[in-house]
Amino acid sequence: MRTLRLVLEYDGTDFVGWQSQKSGRTVQDALEQALHTLLKEPVRLIGSGRTDAGTHALGQIAHFQTDAALPTHQLLRSLNGLLPPDIAVRTADEVAADFHARYSATRKRYRYRIHQGKAAVNRTQVWTYYPALSLTPMAAAARSLCGEHSYGAFCKQDPIPEHLTCHVFDAVWTQRGTELVFEIEANRFLRHMVRILVGTMVEIGRGTRPPEAIVELLASGDRSAAGATAPARGLCLLWVAYPDSL
Repeated sequence: MRTLRLVLEYDGTDFVGWQSQKSGRTVQDALEQALHTLLKEPVRLIGSGRTDAGTHALGQIAHFQTDAALPTHQLLRSLNGLLPPDIAVRTADEVAADFHARYSATRKRYRYRIHQGKAAVNRTQVWTYYPALSLTPMAAAARSLCGEHSYGAFCKQDPIPEHLTCHVFDAVWTQRGTELVFEIEANRFLRHMVRILVGTMVEIGRGTRPPEAIVELLASGDRSAAGATAPARGLCLLWVAYPDSL
């Protein structure tokens, strides 16, 4: 039995998310169906984590086990030929039997893009936001996120996660032309965490909250006191890191 790892990119616009569900088109289902066709055996794909409906990925990781002897370079070419246009496999390699896409992960990095004004070409990849935003207080708020904190105020509460603590290694806002871009790297993320952080920091950028509100929200754990959840279309999973031994 071989363990194979895939590095995936996908446009999440027409998917109801990564994880297989009873109804709706999912990334996991599309990949498993293509692998079943290619390998002539049922395949259960395990991803590094869920992405929401409409969320994109440039470096999602997934693994599966197979008895098939197909070389990885042939699997890569053939699998991409079977997949729809909005999913691409960037690399495929064989890994140690104890590799696990979710539980072996040590860090992830996400990017969120806000377009200031109307967007046409990139409209499914950004949050089009018209009111003026000030980058300086948003950047100050982002710096407060670094370190280990409880993110109860910045996660979906249904269901309430068993474990609310995340260690954020980097959180930064930059301006790229007409876009404000937020990138955050952490050991783990809670559901909707990045989108709620962005929604809250947008309020800071508009001047309706001070930058130090982030610190107060981290301490309170009160989701109702934080900002709205930003749209999924602006969010992209950039990469997932693993120990060198895997």
